[in-house]
Formats: sequence, C-alpha cells, structure tokens
Amino acid sequence: MPNYEDLKKKAKDAIDTIADISAEAYKVAEEKARILARRAKLNAEITREKSIVRRLKAEIGATYYDLHKDAPEEALKQNCEDVTASLERIDAKRKEIEELKAAAAGECCDCCADDAECEPAPEAETEPAPEESAPAADESSPDAEEAPAPEADE
Repeated sequence: MPNYEDLKKKAKDAIDTIADISAEAYKVAEEKARILARRAKLNAEITREKSIVRRLKAEIGATYYDLHKDAPEEALKQNCEDVTASLERIDAKRKEIEELKAAAAGECCDCCADDAECEPAPEAETEPAPEESAPAADESSPDAEEAPAPEADE
C-alpha cells in the first residue's frame, strides 16, 4: 500500500510540474501578444502614411491639372481631357438642376425676357459618359495602397 507521504510527494510534484508548464505557457502567450500588438501598431502607422501619400498624390494631380489642363504632357493628355469633359458634364447638370428649380418655383429662366412667355428649352441630349480609362494605380490595382482616412489625432 502506498504511503501517505509518497502520495503527498507525488501530488506536490504534479502540481509543481503543472505550475511550471503554466508559467512557460504564460510567457509564450505574453510574447506572442506583445508581437501581435507591435505588428498592429506598425500596420496602423503604415495605413496612416499611405493615407497621407494618397492625399498628397491627389493634391499633386489637382495642381497639375489646374496648371497644365490646356497643354498637358502627352502621357497625361487623355486624363486631362477626361477630367475636363467630366467637369463640363457636371456644369451642364448643375445648370439643368437650377432650371428645374426655377421652373418648379414658377420663375422665368435667363433664356428670355421676364415678361415674355417662357418656353422650356428642348431637352439637351447628353452624350454618354466615355468609358473609364484604366484605373489609376493608387486606386484600383492589386498593388494599390489601401488606406482609410487619417485619424484626427495627428
């Protein structure tokens, strides 16, 4: 028959072994958590930097268009023409909205004298939007940088 002291010693040894294994598992888990937290922080910083780059590229593009829309470099000529065409379509649609607002309010448009009968202009045939040219590399390509808006704490 086993001795009480032997059982007590075996139980103590088992508890010590379990405690050692638990301590080691805790250390491994703690290190993994520290690494994951650092990776998450670095990924957030990368995302913030990508967002800054995207904003700056957009500003560069807008500035280039404003400065060179009448005589762009050959590589950007089609893009500038597409932007100009889109802006013209936007202006036409805004004008139509204003005319619709004026008609709904019973006001005369600028096309005739205020005292004359105003006949609505024939509906302008809008040309269909040109097919989108190849998407910009920073927006739609698989290698594109994806970044949400920058955080407000910067």
